[in-house]
Amino acid sequence: MYRQAILGATVEEGSPTGAAGSCEQILRAEGLTKTFTSGTSQVTPLDGIEFSVRRGEMIAIVGPSGAGKSTLLHLLAALDTPTSGTVYFAGDSLWARTESELAEYRNRAVGFVWQRHHLLPDFTAAENVAMPLLIRGESLGGALRAASEWLGEVGLAGQSEQRAGELSGGEQQRVAIARALVNQPAVLLADEPTGDLDERSAENIFELMKRLHGAHHLTSILATHNSMLARRADRVLALEHGKLAEGGSASEESARTRVTRV
Repeated sequence: MYRQAILGATVEEGSPTGAAGSCEQILRAEGLTKTFTSGTSQVTPLDGIEFSVRRGEMIAIVGPSGAGKSTLLHLLAALDTPTSGTVYFAGDSLWARTESELAEYRNRAVGFVWQRHHLLPDFTAAENVAMPLLIRGESLGGALRAASEWLGEVGLAGQSEQRAGELSGGEQQRVAIARALVNQPAVLLADEPTGDLDERSAENIFELMKRLHGAHHLTSILATHNSMLARRADRVLALEHGKLAEGGSASEESARTRVTRV
């Protein structure tokens, strides 16, 4: 049943997408709290977070360094467990699932792009992109064919056989995006995907992610320090002092300063 929920979360061709196209929730956090112990003190970057994500939305999460943006994305990806509260995906609580179901969720339902690409430098671009498919049990030939197709999607059609360590920073991040999407996930999570890039490369990567978001009916959540890029998402959420608040929308005037609780 959980496998069907994961596979069913992918929007079908021709289905309405985007914030205006569907009101169906794909992710929901309820009372999400994470506390870390450091020596004799405790730090709580997430304190009872409550928010939901509609299918097809692109959401930007902004906030100062150390606010907990990465922690929140890790919880949404089931890469970490909360101190309390839960995350619902397609109506099911992640932490009511078995470990094998969570592994399938991470592999099939969610794609993750990190600030640092974490590519294997001595492997080719195609081999890096193929890794999630190989983990899933796909044949090497089939995985490499799919990887080459996705490298074409991100503008690297001619560099499939080039070693990842020989690519530029922007090219490496394109490979990382292809790797995140090769399993055709329903949700794309990106943690400062342009943080290590110069301004021009950052703009190009953001535009690529926007295009792929629409073309492949994704639901995208990006943590970023770049306020100019964040304002171009469908919705902006500000994380500070453990709380998440509405911080603006691409459809609203950029001068809007009112902040309301989610």
